[in-house]
Amino acid sequence: MALSNGASELKAGPGAQAVAGAKLSALFAGTMGPLIGLVLLCLALSLTTDTFLTVRNILNVLDQVTVLGIMAIGMTLVILIGGIDLSVGSVLALAAMVMGFVAHPDHLNLGMPAGIVTALVVAGLCGLVSGLLVTVTKLPPFIATLAMMSVARGLANMITDGSQIIGFPDWFTSLSIIRHFGFLSVTVGLMMVLAIIFAIFLNYRATGRSLYAIGGSAEVARLSGIPVNSLTNWVYAICGVLAGLAGIVLAARLDSVQPSSGFGYELDTIAAVVIGGASLSGGVGSIGGTAIGVLIIGVLRNGLNLLGVSPFIQQVVIGVVIALAVATDTWRRRTQ
Repeated sequence: MALSNGASELKAGPGAQAVAGAKLSALFAGTMGPLIGLVLLCLALSLTTDTFLTVRNILNVLDQVTVLGIMAIGMTLVILIGGIDLSVGSVLALAAMVMGFVAHPDHLNLGMPAGIVTALVVAGLCGLVSGLLVTVTKLPPFIATLAMMSVARGLANMITDGSQIIGFPDWFTSLSIIRHFGFLSVTVGLMMVLAIIFAIFLNYRATGRSLYAIGGSAEVARLSGIPVNSLTNWVYAICGVLAGLAGIVLAARLDSVQPSSGFGYELDTIAAVVIGGASLSGGVGSIGGTAIGVLIIGVLRNGLNLLGVSPFIQQVVIGVVIALAVATDTWRRRTQ
């Protein structure tokens, strides 16, 4: 019996290792193209500029993509189920204004912890409302989140009648300034931790795998016993919370909040996810790919700034990159 058990363990060993390797590779499934693109982009910029491949500049790139990276994690979940969320930029602004209004001494003066919690709750509720509009009223995600984008932006302006709120405690702003161990700020560390958590969730938890099933076919997923509507609501709520968290991180970086912040961020967020290999039709994507997409946008903007390229030309370049990413996704789906 002992020999039998030992033999079975030997047989199971390589199989278990293969499964573990397959799960590990799934964390970065479909990211080879974007990864090669990122490497080539870094190589080109290192050859054309003297300051790109410096430690200081690389750390600056990480700081600059923190807000986009946190938002893109939530957008990845939404796109995986075949949805879209156009409201994340406005929810970011609303959450930031709520935090400032609740915490700042010139307004409610309830303290930063109360302001942060209130902001995250409001952002989560915005996401949940978007989800309910999709699942209950059967509005297309594009229309539902477009409506929420307008509502959230209007509420953000109503809080202080369009005025910004300036000045937060030093401990709060230092979260994005002080580099622990010489390279890692709290906000960058937060982005990395969230990316790891959600990557593990999508690949090692049944609920995470269910999101891929919903994106593949919501009806088939429903017939398989997956609570499609409930998970859809949760996904939009989580996306809202992460957009609110991004607003808090942005407030820490700028030491201010304003109702116009986050304008156009939804486009960059969607672009990062798509550039990272996700499919707008749902069912395809990964957090690893999204991280690469975020870095591509961050590196591209940083490099163009170092080269002295006009911001207007930068918009054109980013637009071309987005078009190429979507065209690649369309071509890939047709060939499959």
